[in-house]
Amino acid sequence: MATPPIVRDVILRSGDTLRLKAPSASDGEALTAFFASLSEHSRYLRFHGSPVVGPDLVKPFLQPDWDERGSLAGITGEAGAERIVGLASWARLRDAAAAEVSFAVADAFQGKGIGTRLLEQLATLAAEAGIERFVAEVLAENVAMLGVFADAGFEISRELEGGTIEVTFAIAPTERYRERVDRRDHEAVVSSLRPFFEPASVAVLGASPRPGSIGGKICHNIVAAGFPGPVYPINRSGESVAGLRAYEAVEQVASGIDLAVVCLPAEAVLDGARSALAHGTKALCVISAGFAEVGPEGRAREDDLLGLVREHGARLLGPNCLGLSVATAGLNATFAPRSFPPGGIGFSSQSGALGLALLERSAERALGFSSFVSIGNKADVSSNDLLEYWEDDPETTVVVLYVESFGNPRHFGRIAARVARRKPLLAMKSGRTRTGARAAGSHTAALAGSEEAVDALFRQAGVLRAETAQELVDLAALLSAHPAPLGRRVAIVTNAGGLGILCADACETSGLELPALAPETTAGLRKLLPAEASVANPVDMLGSATAESYRNALPVVLADPEIDAVIALFVPAATVRTEDVWDALRTPDHVDKPVIPVMISSESPPGSFPYPESAARSLGRAAERSDWLRRPAGVVPELTGFNRQAAEVILAGAFARADDCWLEPPEVRGLLEAYGIPLVPEAIAPGPEEAAAAASDLGFPVAVKTAEAGAHKTEQGGVALGLLSTMDVKDAARRIGGPVVVQPMITGGTELLAGVVQDPTFGPLVAFGPGGVFAELIGEVSFRIAPLTDVDAEELVHSGKAGHLVRGFRGKPAADTGALTGLLHRLSRLAEDIHSVAELDLNPVMALSDRCIAVDARVRVSRPPVTGRLKTW
Repeated sequence: MATPPIVRDVILRSGDTLRLKAPSASDGEALTAFFASLSEHSRYLRFHGSPVVGPDLVKPFLQPDWDERGSLAGITGEAGAERIVGLASWARLRDAAAAEVSFAVADAFQGKGIGTRLLEQLATLAAEAGIERFVAEVLAENVAMLGVFADAGFEISRELEGGTIEVTFAIAPTERYRERVDRRDHEAVVSSLRPFFEPASVAVLGASPRPGSIGGKICHNIVAAGFPGPVYPINRSGESVAGLRAYEAVEQVASGIDLAVVCLPAEAVLDGARSALAHGTKALCVISAGFAEVGPEGRAREDDLLGLVREHGARLLGPNCLGLSVATAGLNATFAPRSFPPGGIGFSSQSGALGLALLERSAERALGFSSFVSIGNKADVSSNDLLEYWEDDPETTVVVLYVESFGNPRHFGRIAARVARRKPLLAMKSGRTRTGARAAGSHTAALAGSEEAVDALFRQAGVLRAETAQELVDLAALLSAHPAPLGRRVAIVTNAGGLGILCADACETSGLELPALAPETTAGLRKLLPAEASVANPVDMLGSATAESYRNALPVVLADPEIDAVIALFVPAATVRTEDVWDALRTPDHVDKPVIPVMISSESPPGSFPYPESAARSLGRAAERSDWLRRPAGVVPELTGFNRQAAEVILAGAFARADDCWLEPPEVRGLLEAYGIPLVPEAIAPGPEEAAAAASDLGFPVAVKTAEAGAHKTEQGGVALGLLSTMDVKDAARRIGGPVVVQPMITGGTELLAGVVQDPTFGPLVAFGPGGVFAELIGEVSFRIAPLTDVDAEELVHSGKAGHLVRGFRGKPAADTGALTGLLHRLSRLAEDIHSVAELDLNPVMALSDRCIAVDARVRVSRPPVTGRLKTW
């Protein structure tokens, strides 16, 4: 099978996008034209002289094999009129781990960040080919090239000799490098999205005066929302829409168009988009369906649309979406039946229908939106992009996401972790069940990630995951109207004792605590409430409580230093007006602690909770955010003492047999030892006599196991433990049959499980939990997405049932936690480096008081699929 050409899309600091691709044989003329277009000075800096521009000069850059050499060209312009504006390349040196790198950018395009983006992608591809460091010979006067190396984020060393500077740097991504890339991405993405969120003008292609026209409805909504700039309806007849002058073609609009909303039939979208982009539009919102969601033909149409957008350096929202609404811009470019009320929620939905459902609930729950964006098929603009924008948006105080699939989940995790430290971030991920996953996949033509991976991703990034649409609404209502609780200690104030008990039960179920009130708190309440009232927690003010009772009692309870939040319950009484109690609940003296109102009334005001259970559940989830905010961010440790090249040699040998296979025991040991994984000594014996000899050398007692690659030894009867004599070893070897593995017994420790699995969407997951033969029965294996920070590894080791075992269970000594976290970091690094490790099980890992050691290991390797992902941010 032919390897598909390498294509990458990058985003520049200006917000423009650029397509990079490996030059093919047909790009010879374009590459010659590129070098010829460089100024004489630029050619001199690139080649350290004045070469003859012709076929011999460009040939080494065409059709790179990505083994001995690699090259990427930056392309702009439409097909048939493409122009190369930048080229970066590497060539492997005699030291196979090093490659010489160089690049050039067209004079008119310098200073836009193209060189940096070329270097980023070239380094990623070179690392995949086994290159560990780049070397560049740079003329001392080539300040621009030296600046690119310095700004990229790599740790660079320089050596000056004559007039040339030799620059050397390792290309493995460090935390510092990732932070630099993330910062560049953030600034560029925010710039690219401004035409969507701050457009000065809008055109609607396919805006018809015909009743029921989606384009016409969008025009009406834009006008009704009070958009202050010009709006241009475009339709074939030129008939006015919503009282606006219409145009038969985009070309008839005299001024520029910031945002173009396309509502044309699928087969006409490309022509309409081409006209808008040629007119200078940088933001394209395609409402039309008929793209990737309908099958291969639609997928090809969507690819062509994205290619057209990239050729013009623009951004694309959709296709197959509801549109977008931005409160501060006075923009409602959706076909929703009514406007989204203004507020602080930034809402991204992969489903237009869910967006409409949340809109319908907004009035009764007092939800308001800073912006709503329906991303549809997310061919380009995704939740990741919107998070980048909302991170700095002062109008957005809470971010809500509805997600059906992830395009770049690991990048999502890094962005989300930043955003979640500044603003509550809520998400609902569909596709939990197999049926749901199939439905999500058919809508987005993307593979849904496993639930373990989603949970790990959200947990690490501080995202509050809603299980249901109702919970999503409840959480959004709570966090958009109330401060997050600083802890889990809750007081209940009620006018109905039974309701208070129900709420207390719900709080306990939700992980909240009801501490005893401080003596000064109960004394203060005694002065305010009838003698028959209960001033314990819950505080029962009795059915005779008035609005004034709530107004007076709440400040006393909120002042209690042992209380982080209050749930205030109210059941209507004949002598008390619901609206008066509502006013009392909204104006407590202490506003730094949340007061969650539960108004069980047909006249409940917007913003109140209908039942104590939903309030308690939402408050418990909000407390999870506070827990996460107190959690250190953590760092990924820099490891030493591993040999990636040795591991790659082992994998190459395995793939010579098959593209998917279990490693043989010597290969397993070689791979794990290359990454410093502690393993029990062992010997491979072809038969009983050799097994007995090996046991004598290793020392009794020993274990004898089948050497069959990937075998479940216990389930197949392929293991014998605690053998004390050569006769026992021979008998066991005969019973098991075939080659066997002989190991000394490790006793006195706790059996744990550690491992790695490559998720097709999320990449490597590191697993840790109780081990041994009952690992699956005991359950509670926890997962984290690699790379693990020190905090991630500590949480895996210390939490859940595994944490109980590690701390010492039923008289066993506590395990060496440093050794266990070190093991997890090495597994994380192995999984990061070697993506072809599909499954890796260390079970059991014997956790001792002074070390840990793996006594059984299985590894399955599989050639990673070639992904068609273009977007690099």
